[in-house]
Amino acid sequence: MARGAPPRVRLDYTGCLRERVGEAGFDERRIGEAARAAEGGRRDLRRALDQGRYGFDAVLDDTRAIAAAVREGRRLARLGDTLALDGIGGSALGAQALQTALRPKSKRLVVFDNVDPEGVAARLAALDARRTVVAAITKSGSTAETTANLLVLMQWMRRRLGARHVQRWTAVTDPEKGDLLALARRLDIPTLHIPPNVGGRFSVLTAVGLVPAAFLGLDVPALMQGARDMRAHCWSAPPAENLGVMGAVLLHLFATERQRRIQVVMPYADALLHLADWYRQLWAESLGKRLDRKGRVVETGQTPVTSMGATDQHSQVQLYVEGPPDKILTFLEVEAWREEVVIPRLFGDLASTSYLGGKRLGELLRAELRGTEAALTTAGRPNFTYKLPRVSAHVMGQLIYLFEFQTALSGELYGIDAFDQPGVEAGKVATYALMRRKGYVEEARRLRADLARPRAII
Repeated sequence: MARGAPPRVRLDYTGCLRERVGEAGFDERRIGEAARAAEGGRRDLRRALDQGRYGFDAVLDDTRAIAAAVREGRRLARLGDTLALDGIGGSALGAQALQTALRPKSKRLVVFDNVDPEGVAARLAALDARRTVVAAITKSGSTAETTANLLVLMQWMRRRLGARHVQRWTAVTDPEKGDLLALARRLDIPTLHIPPNVGGRFSVLTAVGLVPAAFLGLDVPALMQGARDMRAHCWSAPPAENLGVMGAVLLHLFATERQRRIQVVMPYADALLHLADWYRQLWAESLGKRLDRKGRVVETGQTPVTSMGATDQHSQVQLYVEGPPDKILTFLEVEAWREEVVIPRLFGDLASTSYLGGKRLGELLRAELRGTEAALTTAGRPNFTYKLPRVSAHVMGQLIYLFEFQTALSGELYGIDAFDQPGVEAGKVATYALMRRKGYVEEARRLRADLARPRAII
């Protein structure tokens, strides 16, 4: 690392080595071979990015779009202290991850993603329309959940504020098509665009995530610089020293040669809970594919599961240590805390309290992580750890780009398209048909016939 450069995320894969986990692991020679072999995939991915087929890389350099998103977020911040974010999946998870990690002081997001009627009613009941602004975000412009909640929010705002409520809205969607774009133009709602070559799950560093980030008062320049710094590393570092390459290679090796088809992502920091949720969608939706690029049935992918350290040591780790050997653990460790809490020296005559007095909670949490690593390693269960110098906007930018790159490169290793989502689209079509949307008559007829068949219900 250059002198004076900001601290960077590190990867410790000791728990993947044969000498530590036995036959479940790999030796350095095999890992090195796989990393060198991944160079072809990295070149293919670079070619696709340079041709404009995928845009998650280029958005880091679109200074006009970044500035526009920041301006819009700040405009909304002048109008209220609560942003009702109407979006689902990639349209919401990234913004949630940024809010949870970076802890804004005076602003908040309230996310309308699901259409659970009780959940929506509870969120509305907790809002004050005079202090609320709304961001409607959907790449397609027609996602059923987002559209339904948009209509609910629009009526709720209009009843309380009258026609002027539309001044408190913004829309983020496709630049050329979709009903959200048409509606925003009809109502004169400011609109920002998601580049057509950027899928929703790769869109957090576009207006999708940057408008909420700017509204919350987060350090957007540091966030974007972190992503650029990690991009420089992922495209220049040699394979064996490259976080993005090694992460993709290790996970692919364990999934394909050790049948570790489940990846458990376990942050040891409350601040990273929603980052793990965002990563879960990125990994699952990108790599879970029926067909490879040649049209062959492969039904590939690695199932991501989120877990929380140290909480889930008491609910899941028993399974991971002694259950089926089908998992690899990915830990996220914070090395320096923004705040610390010292455990009081009380009840020194009790064995369970005396050893804790005077120590810090962060010290205890790190011991919990080390203990879990040791238990897994001793049991021959592979694991590796991303070490974060601290939780900051710059580090979050590093992680976001790192995981996007790692996912995209993994698609090359699996030989599948990491950027489409036919399974999700099939579910959307079925929803449209069952809700009697125009143009889905035949699909509705088939689904209703299937639903009319006798069902096995106790």
